[in-house]
This record gives sequence, structure tokens and C-alpha cells, in this order.
Amino acid sequence: MKRIARIIGWGLVWVTAILCLAAVIVPRFLDRLYYRGATSDHFDGARFFNPDVDDTTHPSGPDGRAGFLWRQASGSDGRPPWPASVPVTPASPTELLPPTTLPARDPARTPMRVTWIGHASALVQTPRLNILTDPVWNERAGPFGFGPKRVAAPGIALADLPKIDLILLSHNHYDHLDLTTLTALWRRDRPTIVTSLGNDAILRSAGIDAIALDWRQAARLGGATVHVVRNHHWGSRWFADRNRALWSAFTVDLPGGNLFFAGDTGLSDGGWVEEARALGPFRLALIPIGAFRFQPGQMASGAHIGPVDALRVFNRLGAWRGMAIHWGTFRLSYEGWATPPRLLTAAKACGGEGEPSSYGASFGTVPIGRPVDIPPIAFVPAPPQVVAPSAVDWRAVPACMDTPAVRALR
Repeated sequence: MKRIARIIGWGLVWVTAILCLAAVIVPRFLDRLYYRGATSDHFDGARFFNPDVDDTTHPSGPDGRAGFLWRQASGSDGRPPWPASVPVTPASPTELLPPTTLPARDPARTPMRVTWIGHASALVQTPRLNILTDPVWNERAGPFGFGPKRVAAPGIALADLPKIDLILLSHNHYDHLDLTTLTALWRRDRPTIVTSLGNDAILRSAGIDAIALDWRQAARLGGATVHVVRNHHWGSRWFADRNRALWSAFTVDLPGGNLFFAGDTGLSDGGWVEEARALGPFRLALIPIGAFRFQPGQMASGAHIGPVDALRVFNRLGAWRGMAIHWGTFRLSYEGWATPPRLLTAAKACGGEGEPSSYGASFGTVPIGRPVDIPPIAFVPAPPQVVAPSAVDWRAVPACMDTPAVRALR
């Protein structure tokens, strides 16, 4: 009995020691300091924050973070079913050859092609530049093989990607910053990676170099200028490192019209849209429409715009073409698989697309894996950068959409 008591006693000592050690080590491991710098209107010296109303602090729903995580893991919130998989026709290497180069005397007609790979990953091609946004090829969006599983295969096989020149990396959530994919691309192509402050520390841990910029900073890269611009979101890789790294959208100056990539964002006061608009005109805008519903009937969340607000962002940008992203790949929220594009169609029918006849603008979805040519910005008397956003009464659009068909969309 004495021997058993001694063993139990030493066991308790070791358990206590391990727990004390973990209490010291684990928080430091989880709460990493990705960035050190001067305070600003969105950095308090320790963490970044949204300078407008910060409505991203708590997860949507009535039962707090623990309830949110349980509902996400268990699917116990009455969410509509998603398909286990959806058909995808991946682009072939032939379809991904560089667009035809036109004479240098007419750069305004430089071709552009975009292929949606899935979620926030897209390949944008011009004759001299292959740009990749938030590349994720993993089967799951989460750490250690956990997290939502992909229901749509990537629209381009990783081995079929052309050489990548530039990667735009918006923030550090697992469905946007996938170290496995980034490591493979870095080893193969050594692309220039532009991200926002702090995310470069995460990449360096995997041996990957990156250019990290603050909002309103820019980098000149081989004929293109990349601007890191404000959006409305948050960042974290672990439970305790919230907002240690910055989130952002991007604009890229390109011949024939610029590129806008929203990253992952809510709307808040919308001031960030006006900041981006000043860097147009935009030939193509990549704007998220999914992961907006965390309880029945919800049309947006603090961190994610839904289809109505996405259309509003597109309209206020004055973009020539818009492609809807961030839907139908990983299940991150409550809405059904096809609800985002159906709500987008309903919002457009209620006048939310503004006045496309003024400059031919259009915003919609495209199939994963199907390359789409984006025409150059047309030469019209009032080009998109000076066309005032349409005087749509956005308060009236949800009322217009309040129909039995829309209410039936879960």
C-alpha cells in the first residue's frame, strides 16, 4: 500500500509540474507576437483593430464563443444540409496559357483572364503576370487536419497552375492562409507574396519570404503596383493570438483596368470601400458573398458581407466586372450551399446592381474551374472611376426581397 501511495504521490507531483509548465509555455505558444511597431489608428501597440465600429469581437449567435464552436463542430443548429461534393471541371493547362499579348501601343486593351479556384482562391492572368489570391488547396480549412471539409475540388490542379508571379494574402485564417499550399508554391515558383502586417511572421516560420505592408502602403512589382487597403475583419490562428496580425484588401494597378480583391470582410460603415474606390478604375473586383448567416434569416455578419452588401460594395467601387467568391467550397456558416448566389440574383432584381447601362457593369457568379475573359474597361464618356454610385435606396432592397421565395432560402 505504501508503494502504491508513493507512486500516486509522485504521479500527482509530475502532473502538477506538467500543468504548471503548460500554464507558462502554452499561452506563449498560442499567443504569438507576429508584429511589433508604433501605435496607429488601427494598432494599439499589441493588437490590431477595426477603426470603425468593431463588431467582429464576438461570434454571431446567442450562446457565446463556446456555443458557437460547438454548433460549428456538431452542426446542431438546424442548418440546412450541404452536398458532400459538387461537380467541378478543372481548367486544363492549355486553358491557362497566358492571354494573347497585344501591341504595346495599346496597353488599354491588354487581355485579362480569371479562373475561380474555389472559396477566396482565384487566378488572374495578364500577358506578363499570373496573380493568385489566398491560395488554399487543402482538403480541410483548419489546423492539424481538422476544420470544414472541401465540397468542391480546386478549379485548377496544383500541378497544372502556371508559374505564379504574385500572391495576394489577405489575412491569417486557415481558409485563407494555407501553409501547405504556400510552401509548395514557394518551393516551385518563388512568387512575390504581398500581405498585411504580421502575417509575414507566420510565413517565415515555414521558410517563406513575404512583403508585409500596412494599410495605405504599396509595393511596385515588375510593372504592377500592389496597394494594401483597409477592409473590416479580424485575424487569428489560435485561440489566444486574436488580431496579432492585420487583415486587408488589395488593389493592383494593371493595364486595361485595375484589380480589386476584397479578401474577407464585413461592411461596417463602408468607409473602406471609398478608400479603395480612389485607386480605380477597376476592371475586375473579387468580392465575397458567402459565410454571412449564423442564425436563420441573417443577411450579414460583422465579419462577412452577404450578397446584398456585396452588391453594395460592387456598386460603390464603380467596378466594370465583379466576380462573387467565398461561397460554395467550405461550409463555414448556417446558409445553404446555393443560398448566396440565389440571394445575389434576388438583390439584383430589386435594383441593387444600380444602373449598369451607364458603363456596362455586371456582378455575378462563375463556375469553379472555368476561365473567364474580362474585357478591358470600355471607353465611355463617364468612365467608372468618376461615375457616382447609383442612387439605390439600399434600405428598400431587403424589403423588396422579402418574398416567399427569398424567405424559403435557408
